[in-house]
Amino acid sequence: MKKIITTVLSFLLISTCFAQSKSKDAPIGVNGNMPGYQISLKMPGVHDDSMVYLVHYYGKGGGTIYKSDSAKFKKGIAKFNHHDSFFCGGSYMLLLSDGKTFFEFLLDRNDNIEIEANMNELPFGLKFKGTGADENIKFLDYQRYAKEYGEKQQGLLKELKEAKSKADTNEVRKKGDKIAKEFADYRKNMIKDNKGTLLSAILSALEKPEVPEGDHFLADGKTKDSTFGYKYYKAHFWDGFNFQDDRLIYTPLYDGMLDEYMNKMVVPWTDSVQHECDMLLKKVKGTRDLFHYTLWWTTRFVENSKVMGISDVFVHLVEQYYMKGDAFWLTPDELQKYYDRARKMAPNVIGNIAPELKLPNVITKKEESMMNTKAKYTLVVFYSPNCGHCQHELPALDSAYEQVLKDKGVKVFTVSTEGDDKTIPEFLVKNKLDKKWINTWDPEHTSNYHNNYDVYSTPTIYLLDDRKVILGKRLDHTNVGSLIDATERKARDKAAGKL
Repeated sequence: MKKIITTVLSFLLISTCFAQSKSKDAPIGVNGNMPGYQISLKMPGVHDDSMVYLVHYYGKGGGTIYKSDSAKFKKGIAKFNHHDSFFCGGSYMLLLSDGKTFFEFLLDRNDNIEIEANMNELPFGLKFKGTGADENIKFLDYQRYAKEYGEKQQGLLKELKEAKSKADTNEVRKKGDKIAKEFADYRKNMIKDNKGTLLSAILSALEKPEVPEGDHFLADGKTKDSTFGYKYYKAHFWDGFNFQDDRLIYTPLYDGMLDEYMNKMVVPWTDSVQHECDMLLKKVKGTRDLFHYTLWWTTRFVENSKVMGISDVFVHLVEQYYMKGDAFWLTPDELQKYYDRARKMAPNVIGNIAPELKLPNVITKKEESMMNTKAKYTLVVFYSPNCGHCQHELPALDSAYEQVLKDKGVKVFTVSTEGDDKTIPEFLVKNKLDKKWINTWDPEHTSNYHNNYDVYSTPTIYLLDDRKVILGKRLDHTNVGSLIDATERKARDKAAGKL
């Protein structure tokens, strides 16, 4: 038996699947009852008073499941009877209290299903009766076929290892292609023959784009398009996924698909990521749970991204969705945290003029103005002399400055976030930074740099142009020079009419 580890769902993800009906009245289910489900589980050999749990996926698989309902066995039978106008169905499991005996099945709105399970033959020792039985019988057939397909693949892998010639290898690969096509055709037929069902929606979502074979050319009709495969696969990635079917959030599919699409197919540029986030949110508009999960997922994705500039998309999402009331699951206090975070980030979005820094020079004591620093490029560095990472990064940055950056017209404006008028100069003198850079601090805490530059860790490094427009942020000594090169190359291309 497989082991399943249950986890606690984050309060941001706790969600009930709401009906998409716009009517104020609760929808009516079978026999005039409120929609929901009825399940009768017969499982010989289970002790009376043993618990069985109805659990479900929420966006992701990998053993991440959530408890939905529970029942006790009486004379070998456990019954669930749940009426909820907002229940919409999905891929569910029945899990015994031993934490290891379980099986998966499909549960839809208004299902009244009887299940007989043989503990010793799971997951295939199942019999179904009642509403939803036909779909689950087909689902069981699909699981059996998938298991057989997996076993055939394992057999072919063994044959491949034992192949003694190129001809043997080609023969094994032909067999592999044949069974792969058979499995693909089987799934396509299941989708076609069961249109409108939850089973068809799940199998359709599993379909991957098949890139047309042969040569493909650019618009001139002569030059081969080397990126055709990527572009085709990306353009058709979501073809089989029904963004208006909230049942699919209660399957293990969506999170993995989002991860593959955003991390492997979307170019990690601010404009591209923002466009794709908006595209996904537009597709799920009008749903409840799919919209909830998509906005939560994309927000977390951009906020946690380590790619320069992507965090700016966080500000966009907050302004366009959270501030417009779309994050319906959050309390006012929770929403305020998003607003505060976005406001802290907004002044330092790439492309904006950097906020002014007027601070005393820790060496000369005179006031320094970042805006009045005359330079082709200004590097603003927030650091702490007590920070281990800073103790490594600033000398490395100085080395890059001496070797490359100084000749590119860079001046360095530092702000010490910790220390006093003794420890800061000692650090600067020790690293020979006291005379070559403009070194400031904020002993009276008057500059608000923490909020204006979103300084929540050190070192935090910004690159500005001659007008003090932010070109890059959260940089390090390895990428400042390349960013300057890319900026100047873009300017040359624009001047030459290439952009």
